[in-house]
Amino acid sequence: MNYLELKTWDNEHSSVWKEIVSRFGQSDYDDETKRTKHMATLKAEWEAKAYARSRATEYPTIANQLDDLYHNGIDGWKTTIKAIKDKHTKE
Repeated sequence: MNYLELKTWDNEHSSVWKEIVSRFGQSDYDDETKRTKHMATLKAEWEAKAYARSRATEYPTIANQLDDLYHNGIDGWKTTIKAIKDKHTKE
């Protein structure tokens, strides 16, 4: 799991640790001051992607999207997807 996929923020989650180590190195993770700074950076990135997590839970399954395309055409499908995108806008 990528830290951006966390449903709720958790400083202790292994994906946060892995991201800090892979991006900044083990020595930065071991340094509490640097680790705290990097966690704040990751949390800000995570918060900026809230719209994507919200959209993902509301999008219909691929099977249902294909059914929508078949029954309502591309314009019907676009209307369904646009409603979700409008509800959870990028900020």
